[in-house]
Amino acid sequence: MSDSDSTYEAYRYNPSLGAAVAFVVLFTSTTTFHLYQMIRTRTWYFIPFVVGGAFEFIGYIGRAISSQQSPNWTIGPYLVQTLFLLLAPALFSASVYIQLGRIILLVDGEDHSIIKKRWLTKIFVTGDVLSFLTQAIGGSIMASGTLSAMHTGAHIIVGGLFIQVVFFGLFMVVAFVFDFKLHKYPTPDPAIPSQKHLKTLYIASILIMIRSLFRVVEYIEGNNGYLLRHEYYLYISDAVLMLGVMVLFNVIHPSEVHALLRGGKVSKGFRMITLNTSKLSSTSSDETGVV
Repeated sequence: MSDSDSTYEAYRYNPSLGAAVAFVVLFTSTTTFHLYQMIRTRTWYFIPFVVGGAFEFIGYIGRAISSQQSPNWTIGPYLVQTLFLLLAPALFSASVYIQLGRIILLVDGEDHSIIKKRWLTKIFVTGDVLSFLTQAIGGSIMASGTLSAMHTGAHIIVGGLFIQVVFFGLFMVVAFVFDFKLHKYPTPDPAIPSQKHLKTLYIASILIMIRSLFRVVEYIEGNNGYLLRHEYYLYISDAVLMLGVMVLFNVIHPSEVHALLRGGKVSKGFRMITLNTSKLSSTSSDETGVV
């Protein structure tokens, strides 16, 4: 039956147990590795990223539970997978925003940024929090399980996703403009690996943006839309992309930028390298405007 028939189905298919379990294992693995890397390198601003990874594997645990309830799904596991998988990318974005601010600081590139570094993180993290809260409110409304609440919650979630897309789109513009100007007026220290980390941000940003646009279309189509009637779209356009973001930062970990600024350990996979350089040894985070 369609939405016009006044029905709201938790799933329009029988969720796959194998796919859900596979991504529970994959996200648990990369998240555990991120936790290890973060603790060893003291890259604390990546805490939201690690929490986002936890959200991912919790969400797929919810899907695994739902797969064992077909066709009589309960609201609990359904909302767990809906809400946790929706909110995880907002947590990834928060750490990505901070990373750009640190790259700008590392290359003394504030003149290349269209937003001053003091405001850069504040503006985008504020937008991220607003998107996160809006989607969380939508999910909470859906928790009542009534038909009207399901539709109202879905509409609010679409609003939160639009906020996420707008702020993330603006962030990508800021990053591209900064990189363009950095190429035109390069850093005086060519040894600084800024391009490597900027390219990592680009790839992660594109993956997150594709996923967010997929989710917008998915919710606009409605509960009986084409995307929500085919499970593989969730895995192709969300699970695989977000796993890619996490693995990407496992391989090219932001601890290198952090260590170049303040000194400390750099994660090269499981290998830790100590850098004694401390570019900000005499500058506090309040003075730089970077969290």
